[in-house]
Amino acid sequence: MPNWLALYYQDPIEIVSGKGNRVVDASGKSYLDFFAGILTNMIGYDVAEVREAVERQLATGVVHTSTVYLLRGQIELAEKIARLSGIPDAKVFFTNSGTEANETALLLATYARKSDQVLAMRQSYHGRSFGAISVTSNRSWKNNSLSPLNVHFLHGADRHLTQFKGLSDADYIAACVDDLRHVLATAVAGDVAALIAEPIQGVGGFTMAPDGLFAAYQEVLAAEGILFISDEVQTGWGRTGSAFFGIQNHGVTPDMMTFAKGLGNGFAVGGVVARGDLMDAPHAVGLATFGGNPVAMAAANATLDFVLSHDLQANAARTGAIILDGLRAAAPRFPIVGDVRGKGLMFAIELVDPETGAPAPALAARYMEETRNLGLLAGKGGLYGHAMRMAPPLTLTEDEAREGLAILVTALENIS
Repeated sequence: MPNWLALYYQDPIEIVSGKGNRVVDASGKSYLDFFAGILTNMIGYDVAEVREAVERQLATGVVHTSTVYLLRGQIELAEKIARLSGIPDAKVFFTNSGTEANETALLLATYARKSDQVLAMRQSYHGRSFGAISVTSNRSWKNNSLSPLNVHFLHGADRHLTQFKGLSDADYIAACVDDLRHVLATAVAGDVAALIAEPIQGVGGFTMAPDGLFAAYQEVLAAEGILFISDEVQTGWGRTGSAFFGIQNHGVTPDMMTFAKGLGNGFAVGGVVARGDLMDAPHAVGLATFGGNPVAMAAANATLDFVLSHDLQANAARTGAIILDGLRAAAPRFPIVGDVRGKGLMFAIELVDPETGAPAPALAARYMEETRNLGLLAGKGGLYGHAMRMAPPLTLTEDEAREGLAILVTALENIS
Protein backbone atom coordinates (compact mmCIF):
# COMPACT_ATOMS: atom_id res chain seq x y z
CA MET A 1 0.00 0.00 0.00
CA PRO A 2 1.26 3.55 -0.71
CA ASN A 3 2.90 5.61 2.03
CA TRP A 4 0.32 8.37 1.61
CA LEU A 5 -2.51 6.02 2.61
CA ALA A 6 -2.78 7.33 6.16
CA LEU A 7 -4.22 5.30 9.03
CA TYR A 8 -5.89 6.67 12.14
CA TYR A 9 -4.36 6.14 15.59
CA GLN A 10 -0.82 5.37 16.77
CA ASP A 11 -1.86 1.72 16.97
CA PRO A 12 -4.26 1.35 14.00
CA ILE A 13 -7.38 -0.76 14.47
CA GLU A 14 -9.05 -3.32 12.23
CA ILE A 15 -12.85 -3.30 12.40
CA VAL A 16 -14.11 -6.86 12.16
CA SER A 17 -17.82 -6.66 13.03
CA GLY A 18 -20.64 -4.22 13.59
CA LYS A 19 -24.20 -4.08 14.88
CA GLY A 20 -26.43 -1.06 15.12
CA ASN A 21 -24.23 1.97 15.74
CA ARG A 22 -21.30 0.07 17.25
CA VAL A 23 -18.29 -1.74 15.83
CA VAL A 24 -15.77 -4.22 17.25
CA ASP A 25 -12.07 -4.35 16.45
CA ALA A 26 -9.80 -7.38 16.05
CA SER A 27 -8.88 -7.29 19.75
CA GLY A 28 -12.54 -7.52 20.77
CA LYS A 29 -12.91 -3.90 21.90
CA SER A 30 -16.27 -2.28 21.14
CA TYR A 31 -16.72 1.33 20.02
CA LEU A 32 -19.63 3.70 19.57
CA ASP A 33 -19.10 4.80 15.98
CA PHE A 34 -19.22 8.57 15.53
CA PHE A 35 -17.53 8.60 12.12
CA ALA A 36 -19.36 5.83 10.22
CA GLY A 37 -16.62 4.99 7.75
CA ILE A 38 -16.31 8.69 6.81
CA LEU A 39 -20.09 9.34 6.86
CA THR A 40 -20.77 6.24 4.77
CA ASN A 41 -22.42 3.68 7.06
CA MET A 42 -25.32 6.09 7.23
CA ILE A 43 -27.87 3.84 8.92
CA GLY A 44 -25.45 1.75 10.94
CA TYR A 45 -24.36 -1.87 10.70
CA ASP A 46 -26.16 -5.13 9.97
CA VAL A 47 -29.38 -3.45 8.88
CA ALA A 48 -31.84 -6.20 7.97
CA GLU A 49 -33.57 -4.25 5.20
CA VAL A 50 -30.31 -3.53 3.40
CA ARG A 51 -28.84 -6.98 3.97
CA GLU A 52 -31.97 -8.71 2.68
CA ALA A 53 -32.17 -6.48 -0.41
CA VAL A 54 -28.56 -7.31 -1.27
CA GLU A 55 -29.10 -11.01 -0.62
CA ARG A 56 -32.12 -11.03 -2.94
CA GLN A 57 -30.00 -9.52 -5.70
CA LEU A 58 -27.13 -11.93 -5.07
CA ALA A 59 -29.58 -14.84 -5.25
CA THR A 60 -30.37 -13.94 -8.87
CA GLY A 61 -26.74 -14.64 -9.76
CA VAL A 62 -26.46 -11.20 -11.41
CA VAL A 63 -24.02 -8.92 -9.62
CA HIS A 64 -22.98 -6.97 -12.71
CA THR A 65 -24.23 -6.14 -16.20
CA SER A 66 -23.04 -2.51 -16.87
CA THR A 67 -25.23 0.28 -18.22
CA VAL A 68 -25.38 -1.12 -21.75
CA TYR A 69 -28.31 -3.16 -20.41
CA LEU A 70 -31.42 -1.96 -18.62
CA LEU A 71 -30.99 -1.75 -14.85
CA ARG A 72 -34.34 -1.62 -13.08
CA GLY A 73 -32.73 -0.66 -9.76
CA GLN A 74 -31.07 2.38 -11.36
CA ILE A 75 -34.34 3.65 -12.78
CA GLU A 76 -36.20 3.14 -9.50
CA LEU A 77 -33.52 4.94 -7.51
CA ALA A 78 -33.13 7.73 -10.07
CA GLU A 79 -36.85 8.46 -9.89
CA LYS A 80 -36.66 8.82 -6.10
CA ILE A 81 -33.59 11.05 -6.18
CA ALA A 82 -34.94 13.24 -8.98
CA ARG A 83 -38.15 13.78 -7.03
CA LEU A 84 -36.35 14.57 -3.76
CA SER A 85 -33.86 16.95 -5.41
CA GLY A 86 -36.41 19.56 -6.42
CA ILE A 87 -34.37 20.18 -9.60
CA PRO A 88 -36.66 20.78 -12.61
CA ASP A 89 -36.80 17.96 -15.18
CA ALA A 90 -34.03 16.20 -13.26
CA LYS A 91 -32.03 13.26 -14.58
CA VAL A 92 -29.53 11.08 -12.70
CA PHE A 93 -26.25 9.43 -13.65
CA PHE A 94 -24.69 6.92 -11.26
CA THR A 95 -20.98 6.59 -10.57
CA ASN A 96 -18.78 4.65 -8.15
CA SER A 97 -17.78 7.49 -5.81
CA GLY A 98 -18.10 11.14 -4.88
CA THR A 99 -14.87 11.96 -6.67
CA GLU A 100 -16.23 10.53 -9.90
CA ALA A 101 -19.55 12.28 -9.35
CA ASN A 102 -17.82 15.64 -9.05
CA GLU A 103 -15.77 14.94 -12.17
CA THR A 104 -19.02 14.24 -14.03
CA ALA A 105 -20.66 17.43 -12.82
CA LEU A 106 -17.63 19.50 -13.83
CA LEU A 107 -17.69 17.88 -17.26
CA LEU A 108 -21.39 18.71 -17.70
CA ALA A 109 -20.87 22.31 -16.59
CA THR A 110 -17.81 23.03 -18.73
CA TYR A 111 -19.49 21.39 -21.73
CA ALA A 112 -22.66 23.43 -21.31
CA ARG A 113 -20.84 26.72 -20.85
CA LYS A 114 -17.97 26.00 -23.28
CA SER A 115 -15.52 27.28 -20.67
CA ASP A 116 -12.83 25.85 -18.40
CA GLN A 117 -13.34 28.56 -15.78
CA VAL A 118 -14.75 27.32 -12.49
CA LEU A 119 -15.36 28.92 -9.11
CA ALA A 120 -14.88 26.96 -5.88
CA MET A 121 -14.67 27.70 -2.17
CA ARG A 122 -11.58 28.22 -0.05
CA GLN A 123 -10.88 25.25 2.28
CA SER A 124 -12.93 22.95 0.04
CA TYR A 125 -12.37 19.29 -0.80
CA HIS A 126 -14.02 17.55 -3.76
CA GLY A 127 -11.98 14.36 -4.28
CA ARG A 128 -8.54 12.99 -5.05
CA SER A 129 -8.62 12.80 -8.87
CA PHE A 130 -6.92 15.25 -11.23
CA GLY A 131 -9.96 17.45 -11.88
CA ALA A 132 -11.35 17.19 -8.36
CA ILE A 133 -8.03 18.23 -6.82
CA SER A 134 -8.03 21.34 -9.00
CA VAL A 135 -11.22 22.58 -7.28
CA THR A 136 -9.93 21.53 -3.85
CA SER A 137 -8.60 24.39 -1.72
CA ASN A 138 -6.65 22.69 1.04
CA ARG A 139 -2.89 22.43 0.68
CA SER A 140 -2.71 19.15 2.61
CA TRP A 141 -4.75 17.43 -0.11
CA LYS A 142 -3.19 18.94 -3.24
CA ASN A 143 -0.30 17.08 -4.85
CA ASN A 144 0.41 19.59 -7.61
CA SER A 145 -0.71 22.83 -9.19
CA LEU A 146 -1.48 21.27 -12.57
CA SER A 147 -5.13 21.47 -13.53
CA PRO A 148 -7.52 20.84 -16.42
CA LEU A 149 -9.55 23.81 -15.13
CA ASN A 150 -9.01 27.53 -14.59
CA VAL A 151 -10.14 27.89 -10.97
CA HIS A 152 -10.77 30.88 -8.72
CA PHE A 153 -11.57 30.42 -5.03
CA LEU A 154 -14.17 32.36 -3.06
CA HIS A 155 -14.70 33.27 0.58
CA GLY A 156 -17.64 31.88 2.53
CA ALA A 157 -16.35 29.44 5.16
CA ASP A 158 -13.38 31.41 6.51
CA ARG A 159 -14.76 33.71 9.17
CA HIS A 160 -11.66 33.14 11.28
CA LEU A 161 -9.71 35.51 9.00
CA THR A 162 -8.93 38.92 10.43
CA GLN A 163 -11.00 40.87 7.90
CA PHE A 164 -14.14 38.92 8.81
CA LYS A 165 -13.85 38.55 12.59
CA GLY A 166 -16.76 40.08 14.47
CA LEU A 167 -19.00 40.47 11.42
CA SER A 168 -22.66 39.52 11.68
CA ASP A 169 -23.97 36.88 9.28
CA ALA A 170 -25.52 39.60 7.12
CA ASP A 171 -22.32 41.66 6.99
CA TYR A 172 -20.18 38.59 6.27
CA ILE A 173 -22.50 37.55 3.44
CA ALA A 174 -22.36 41.08 2.02
CA ALA A 175 -18.54 41.05 2.15
CA CYS A 176 -18.40 37.67 0.40
CA VAL A 177 -20.81 38.78 -2.32
CA ASP A 178 -18.73 41.91 -2.89
CA ASP A 179 -15.68 39.67 -3.30
CA LEU A 180 -17.54 37.41 -5.76
CA ARG A 181 -18.51 40.43 -7.87
CA HIS A 182 -14.90 41.61 -7.76
CA VAL A 183 -13.59 38.20 -8.88
CA LEU A 184 -16.03 38.23 -11.80
CA ALA A 185 -14.93 41.75 -12.71
CA THR A 186 -11.18 41.17 -12.45
CA ALA A 187 -10.06 37.53 -12.49
CA VAL A 188 -12.10 35.82 -15.19
CA ALA A 189 -12.73 36.30 -18.87
CA GLY A 190 -16.49 35.90 -18.94
CA ASP A 191 -18.47 32.71 -19.48
CA VAL A 192 -17.54 31.08 -16.16
CA ALA A 193 -18.85 27.51 -16.19
CA ALA A 194 -19.94 26.93 -12.60
CA LEU A 195 -19.50 27.36 -8.89
CA ILE A 196 -18.97 24.05 -7.06
CA ALA A 197 -19.46 24.19 -3.29
CA GLU A 198 -20.01 21.98 -0.26
CA PRO A 199 -22.83 23.33 1.94
CA ILE A 200 -20.74 22.10 4.89
CA GLN A 201 -17.06 21.46 4.19
CA GLY A 202 -16.14 17.89 5.08
CA VAL A 203 -12.34 17.71 5.07
CA GLY A 204 -12.44 21.40 6.02
CA GLY A 205 -13.56 20.35 9.50
CA PHE A 206 -17.29 20.96 9.02
CA THR A 207 -16.78 24.68 8.49
CA MET A 208 -19.77 26.20 6.77
CA ALA A 209 -21.16 29.32 5.20
CA PRO A 210 -23.94 31.05 7.14
CA ASP A 211 -27.37 30.10 5.88
CA GLY A 212 -28.31 32.39 3.01
CA LEU A 213 -24.84 32.95 1.58
CA PHE A 214 -25.35 30.59 -1.34
CA ALA A 215 -28.71 32.18 -2.12
CA ALA A 216 -26.91 35.52 -2.35
CA TYR A 217 -24.20 33.93 -4.49
CA GLN A 218 -26.76 32.28 -6.77
CA GLU A 219 -28.43 35.62 -7.45
CA VAL A 220 -25.14 36.93 -8.82
CA LEU A 221 -24.30 33.71 -10.66
CA ALA A 222 -27.70 33.43 -12.32
CA ALA A 223 -27.39 36.93 -13.74
CA GLU A 224 -24.23 35.77 -15.54
CA GLY A 225 -25.60 32.35 -16.55
CA ILE A 226 -23.10 30.59 -14.25
CA LEU A 227 -24.21 27.15 -13.10
CA PHE A 228 -24.31 26.05 -9.45
CA ILE A 229 -23.13 22.57 -8.39
CA SER A 230 -23.84 21.56 -4.79
CA ASP A 231 -21.49 18.84 -3.53
CA GLU A 232 -23.81 16.83 -1.26
CA VAL A 233 -21.46 13.87 -0.83
CA GLN A 234 -21.38 14.47 2.93
CA THR A 235 -24.42 16.67 3.55
CA GLY A 236 -27.14 14.72 1.74
CA TRP A 237 -30.00 12.45 2.85
CA GLY A 238 -31.16 14.45 5.90
CA ARG A 239 -27.88 14.51 7.80
CA THR A 240 -28.11 18.20 8.70
CA GLY A 241 -31.50 17.62 10.30
CA SER A 242 -32.87 20.93 9.06
CA ALA A 243 -32.99 19.95 5.36
CA PHE A 244 -32.81 16.80 3.25
CA PHE A 245 -29.96 18.21 1.16
CA GLY A 246 -27.50 20.66 2.70
CA ILE A 247 -28.00 23.36 0.09
CA GLN A 248 -31.70 23.56 0.98
CA ASN A 249 -30.66 25.25 4.24
CA HIS A 250 -29.80 28.23 2.02
CA GLY A 251 -33.11 28.22 0.17
CA VAL A 252 -31.36 27.26 -3.06
CA THR A 253 -32.20 24.78 -5.80
CA PRO A 254 -28.91 24.22 -7.63
CA ASP A 255 -28.50 23.19 -11.26
CA MET A 256 -26.74 20.01 -10.18
CA MET A 257 -26.09 18.04 -7.02
CA THR A 258 -23.48 15.36 -6.53
CA PHE A 259 -23.92 12.55 -4.01
CA ALA A 260 -22.22 9.39 -2.73
CA LYS A 261 -21.10 7.98 0.65
CA GLY A 262 -24.15 7.26 2.82
CA LEU A 263 -26.59 6.42 0.04
CA GLY A 264 -25.31 2.82 -0.26
CA ASN A 265 -24.74 2.36 3.49
CA GLY A 266 -21.30 0.98 2.75
CA PHE A 267 -21.82 -0.18 -0.83
CA ALA A 268 -20.00 1.88 -3.47
CA VAL A 269 -22.37 4.34 -5.10
CA GLY A 270 -22.20 7.95 -6.23
CA GLY A 271 -23.88 10.09 -8.80
CA VAL A 272 -25.11 13.38 -10.19
CA VAL A 273 -28.66 14.68 -10.31
CA ALA A 274 -28.95 17.59 -12.74
CA ARG A 275 -31.33 19.52 -14.94
CA GLY A 276 -32.31 17.33 -17.85
CA ASP A 277 -30.96 19.73 -20.49
CA LEU A 278 -27.53 19.70 -18.84
CA MET A 279 -27.46 15.93 -18.45
CA ASP A 280 -28.58 15.27 -22.02
CA ALA A 281 -26.28 17.82 -23.68
CA PRO A 282 -22.93 15.98 -24.23
CA HIS A 283 -22.71 14.63 -27.78
CA ALA A 284 -20.29 11.75 -27.16
CA VAL A 285 -21.42 8.27 -26.12
CA GLY A 286 -21.08 7.53 -22.41
CA LEU A 287 -21.59 4.64 -20.03
CA ALA A 288 -20.56 3.36 -16.61
CA THR A 289 -19.08 -0.10 -16.37
CA PHE A 290 -19.50 -0.40 -12.60
CA GLY A 291 -21.48 2.74 -11.73
CA GLY A 292 -24.89 1.83 -10.36
CA ASN A 293 -24.32 -1.94 -10.51
CA PRO A 294 -27.26 -4.15 -9.45
CA VAL A 295 -25.95 -4.94 -5.96
CA ALA A 296 -25.15 -1.32 -5.14
CA MET A 297 -28.58 -0.28 -6.42
CA ALA A 298 -30.30 -2.86 -4.24
CA ALA A 299 -28.45 -1.50 -1.20
CA ALA A 300 -29.05 2.14 -2.12
CA ASN A 301 -32.77 1.72 -2.76
CA ALA A 302 -33.17 -0.07 0.57
CA THR A 303 -31.10 2.56 2.38
CA LEU A 304 -32.99 5.53 0.97
CA ASP A 305 -36.33 3.85 1.67
CA PHE A 306 -35.19 3.24 5.27
CA VAL A 307 -34.15 6.87 5.73
CA LEU A 308 -37.50 8.11 4.48
CA SER A 309 -39.75 5.58 6.20
CA HIS A 310 -38.03 6.10 9.58
CA ASP A 311 -37.85 9.91 9.20
CA LEU A 312 -34.15 9.89 9.99
CA GLN A 313 -33.85 13.56 9.10
CA ALA A 314 -35.96 14.35 12.17
CA ASN A 315 -33.86 11.93 14.23
CA ALA A 316 -30.69 13.71 13.08
CA ALA A 317 -32.13 17.02 14.25
CA ARG A 318 -33.18 15.58 17.60
CA THR A 319 -30.06 13.60 18.51
CA GLY A 320 -27.72 16.14 16.97
CA ALA A 321 -29.21 18.84 19.21
CA ILE A 322 -28.46 16.73 22.30
CA ILE A 323 -24.78 16.54 21.34
CA LEU A 324 -24.32 20.07 20.00
CA ASP A 325 -26.15 21.70 22.91
CA GLY A 326 -24.15 19.63 25.37
CA LEU A 327 -20.81 20.45 23.73
CA ARG A 328 -21.63 24.16 23.57
CA ALA A 329 -22.60 24.15 27.22
CA ALA A 330 -19.35 22.40 28.20
CA ALA A 331 -17.01 24.35 25.90
CA PRO A 332 -16.49 27.42 28.16
CA ARG A 333 -14.82 25.13 30.73
CA PHE A 334 -12.08 24.21 28.25
CA PRO A 335 -9.69 26.89 26.91
CA ILE A 336 -8.50 24.32 24.35
CA VAL A 337 -11.90 24.43 22.58
CA GLY A 338 -11.84 27.14 19.95
CA ASP A 339 -15.21 26.39 18.40
CA VAL A 340 -18.10 23.95 18.41
CA ARG A 341 -20.07 23.90 15.17
CA GLY A 342 -22.40 21.76 13.11
CA LYS A 343 -25.91 20.92 12.01
CA GLY A 344 -27.80 17.78 12.93
CA LEU A 345 -25.54 14.74 13.05
CA MET A 346 -22.62 16.59 11.51
CA PHE A 347 -20.58 18.41 14.15
CA ALA A 348 -17.02 19.37 15.01
CA ILE A 349 -14.84 20.50 17.92
CA GLU A 350 -11.97 22.80 17.00
CA LEU A 351 -8.92 22.47 19.27
CA VAL A 352 -6.59 25.40 19.85
CA ASP A 353 -3.61 26.43 21.94
CA PRO A 354 -5.11 27.70 25.22
CA GLU A 355 -2.60 30.57 25.40
CA THR A 356 -2.59 31.86 21.83
CA GLY A 357 -5.78 30.49 20.31
CA ALA A 358 -3.75 29.13 17.39
CA PRO A 359 -4.82 25.86 15.74
CA ALA A 360 -3.49 22.87 17.73
CA PRO A 361 -3.21 19.76 15.55
CA ALA A 362 -1.15 17.99 18.24
CA LEU A 363 -4.05 18.41 20.68
CA ALA A 364 -6.42 17.02 18.07
CA ALA A 365 -4.20 13.96 17.72
CA ARG A 366 -4.24 13.47 21.50
CA TYR A 367 -8.00 13.88 21.54
CA MET A 368 -8.36 11.22 18.83
CA GLU A 369 -6.40 8.77 20.95
CA GLU A 370 -8.36 9.64 24.09
CA THR A 371 -11.78 9.16 22.50
CA ARG A 372 -10.60 5.84 21.05
CA ASN A 373 -9.44 4.72 24.52
CA LEU A 374 -12.85 5.67 25.92
CA GLY A 375 -14.65 3.62 23.26
CA LEU A 376 -15.67 6.14 20.61
CA LEU A 377 -14.52 6.51 17.00
CA ALA A 378 -14.19 10.06 15.66
CA GLY A 379 -12.69 11.72 12.61
CA LYS A 380 -10.26 14.56 12.11
CA GLY A 381 -10.12 17.46 9.68
CA GLY A 382 -9.84 21.19 9.42
CA LEU A 383 -7.51 23.32 7.34
CA TYR A 384 -4.75 22.79 9.91
CA GLY A 385 -5.76 19.29 11.06
CA HIS A 386 -7.02 20.64 14.37
CA ALA A 387 -10.75 19.87 14.20
CA MET A 388 -12.45 16.70 15.43
CA ARG A 389 -15.28 16.02 13.00
CA MET A 390 -18.02 13.55 13.76
CA ALA A 391 -21.03 12.22 11.90
CA PRO A 392 -22.68 9.22 13.59
CA PRO A 393 -25.19 7.04 11.73
CA LEU A 394 -28.57 8.72 11.32
CA THR A 395 -30.03 5.87 13.41
CA LEU A 396 -28.25 7.11 16.55
CA THR A 397 -30.55 6.87 19.58
CA GLU A 398 -31.00 9.56 22.20
CA ASP A 399 -29.30 7.35 24.79
CA GLU A 400 -26.34 6.82 22.44
CA ALA A 401 -26.18 10.57 21.80
CA ARG A 402 -25.89 11.20 25.54
CA GLU A 403 -23.34 8.41 25.89
CA GLY A 404 -21.23 9.86 23.09
CA LEU A 405 -21.52 13.37 24.52
CA ALA A 406 -20.26 12.13 27.89
CA ILE A 407 -17.24 10.50 26.23
CA LEU A 408 -16.43 13.64 24.26
CA VAL A 409 -16.56 15.81 27.39
CA THR A 410 -14.54 13.31 29.44
CA ALA A 411 -11.88 13.21 26.72
CA LEU A 412 -11.64 17.03 26.85
CA GLU A 413 -11.21 16.85 30.61
CA ASN A 414 -8.47 14.24 30.25
CA ILE A 415 -6.34 16.24 27.81
CA SER A 416 -6.88 19.70 29.30
